[in-house]
Amino acid sequence: MNIKKKIMLRAISGLPIGLSIGYLITIVISLIWANGYYASCVPELAEMMGSEIGAVTLQAFLCAILGMGFGACSVIWEIEDWGIAKQTGIYFLIVSLIMMPVAYIAYWMEHSIQGVVSYFGIFVLIFAIVWAIQYGRAKRNVKQMNDKMESFR
Repeated sequence: MNIKKKIMLRAISGLPIGLSIGYLITIVISLIWANGYYASCVPELAEMMGSEIGAVTLQAFLCAILGMGFGACSVIWEIEDWGIAKQTGIYFLIVSLIMMPVAYIAYWMEHSIQGVVSYFGIFVLIFAIVWAIQYGRAKRNVKQMNDKMESFR
């Protein structure tokens, strides 16, 4: 399949995933911090947008952008002539360039240098954990395949 077509298909399939994850996050945040109420967005975003519906609409759009970006970037992991370090570095750079402005616009971080640095630190930590889990799974799968191949000899 053509790489451009694959990127577009992944972006399109990432859109509803981004929306779903964004919605689930608001539910989890509401369960933890909203004292029995549903917090559809942070108050600062609603204030900036002038209404809660405007804020939720923008937030949904931003979550869709995130889903599309992460989906499109997933093609990077299939570029076989790149090493794992290059794949990881380029993937991390691109998703960071998508995530950080979205998080800032949506007020998911405090609008200060400390807020940006803290949010980025959390993002790096989550990225590293997810990467390590995925890497461990891939390594285990390769070992299982090698073991099966060895049993045929």
